[in-house]
Amino acid sequence: MENVNSLLRADLHVHTCYSPDSRASLEDIVKVCQRKGINCLAITDHNTIAGALRFKELAPFPIIVGEEIMTLSGELIGYFLQEEIPPGLSAEETVARIKSQGGLVCLPHPFDRLTRSPLRSREREKLLPQIQIVEVFNSRTVFPGASAKARHFARQNGFLASAGSDAHLPYEVGNAYVEMPSFSSPEDFLASLRQGKIFGRPVNPLIHVVTLVDKLLNLPRRLKA
Repeated sequence: MENVNSLLRADLHVHTCYSPDSRASLEDIVKVCQRKGINCLAITDHNTIAGALRFKELAPFPIIVGEEIMTLSGELIGYFLQEEIPPGLSAEETVARIKSQGGLVCLPHPFDRLTRSPLRSREREKLLPQIQIVEVFNSRTVFPGASAKARHFARQNGFLASAGSDAHLPYEVGNAYVEMPSFSSPEDFLASLRQGKIFGRPVNPLIHVVTLVDKLLNLPRRLKA
């Protein structure tokens, strides 16, 4: 039996200030993790791995280099990336680029269409053989029915289940996590995730208003860049 002290509490969907709609500094995220007992993160900034690579240098716990990528058909997450994948590609090309570098494909918030951009159902069905992980609990999902539908979808298709806070503000980190054995490679991660237990709680839906404001405030800087 796995020693409870060796288990990770892994928040598998976190945004940092490297995302245009997040104000979470790397230092503040570390502090929140230490306070909440979160000891593993997947950094999944929008369309960049720069924050994840920087975080990996300073974090006192394991960091998965991820990216939440906006494809032409909605969002996908790649885990264990070595190279950044640009937005605006087809879903098929995005998946191919994730897999070509040994990464894992995750379907984030697949049925939450109110505030997010999940992968369109037609593309989702085409990509079923390529998907490995489905996010079945996301703290920012507004309606519980969307999470229930994601859990059913994952079970029906034999996908591994993940969870994440989808944090854009420091205090959100750890609102959802998977308690799982430690791992040392993408293959180990899949085996550990299979044994994982999901914990989490939803946040106030008004948090999406804060994120929208942050995104709009950052728009002039993004356009200038």
